[in-house]
Amino acid sequence: MDFGLVLQTDPPASEVVGLMRRAERNGFRYGWTFDSAVLWQEPFVIYSRILEHTDRMIVGPMVTNPGTRTWEVTASTFATLNDMYGNRTVCGIGRGDSAMRVAGRRPNTLARLGEAMDVIRDLGEGREAKVDGQSVRIPWVRDGRLPVWMAAYGPRALALAGAKADGFILQLADPFLTEWMIRAVRDAASDAGRDPAEVKICVAAPAYVGDDLAHARDQCRWFGGMVGNHVADLVSKYGADSGFVPAELTSYIEQRQGYDYAHHGRTDNPDTAFVPDDIVDRFCLLGPVEAHVEKLRALRALGVDQFALYDMHDAREATIDAYGASIIPALTA
Repeated sequence: MDFGLVLQTDPPASEVVGLMRRAERNGFRYGWTFDSAVLWQEPFVIYSRILEHTDRMIVGPMVTNPGTRTWEVTASTFATLNDMYGNRTVCGIGRGDSAMRVAGRRPNTLARLGEAMDVIRDLGEGREAKVDGQSVRIPWVRDGRLPVWMAAYGPRALALAGAKADGFILQLADPFLTEWMIRAVRDAASDAGRDPAEVKICVAAPAYVGDDLAHARDQCRWFGGMVGNHVADLVSKYGADSGFVPAELTSYIEQRQGYDYAHHGRTDNPDTAFVPDDIVDRFCLLGPVEAHVEKLRALRALGVDQFALYDMHDAREATIDAYGASIIPALTA
């Protein structure tokens, strides 16, 4: 199993770079960041510094979207980083939640997302693609490699990930829901004539190592609110009792009142009081080292290739170090 570190690009950027360097020293192979231009600093600028100051780490957004950047710009940016540092990027992409809504726009349609994934991958790897009906190729790309991993929850998005993406990003760590969604992605890959095993599976969730569960829950409760944004979209589209989305994913948002993106991904988010303890426990990794190892082994048995650790709480360095000292070795031996 691979491990990734997920950060917001809060200033100063040097702190983000430092945490990524610390993560690589502790055995993390991937460095991910949020991508929302209004809320945080520009991640692609920071990726260049991370790549310069690490040796093997692969970097990318969790996640970008097809609406805030033109597709040829996204592809050229990745290709430039790869040319400078040797194919060490990954394009995590989704419909766009905070990035689009903060700018007053709706998230992208799945049709647009599917088209963008093909175009960005083709251009980033040096092939010709059509952008707004115009044939385009980036002529200086040589031996480019740009895997595209898609974030998804709902049935149509899971089907798109299985049909087109090189990897599937699931932003929660509940084994029951993980199994259900992995099955949907792999079935879609098979239906599209692909080898399901070729689609990498990445589970992303907060992790907090320690014996004080009450404190750990409070530090990670924001995540249930973030996931709740996507679940609310699913309920709006399919209905809470449609059968298209498991009740285990939809029932907890009944008390959700609203969401202020000014607190997105923050431990002090006041809009996440509706998230109950059991959801925090199910969606996150909390407790002593042994609890993390046990849950990660269960996820690995379901086919998870990477655990990406959201490190937005008051014990960032301690969590990275605990994973490096005890948890990563137990999962990679």
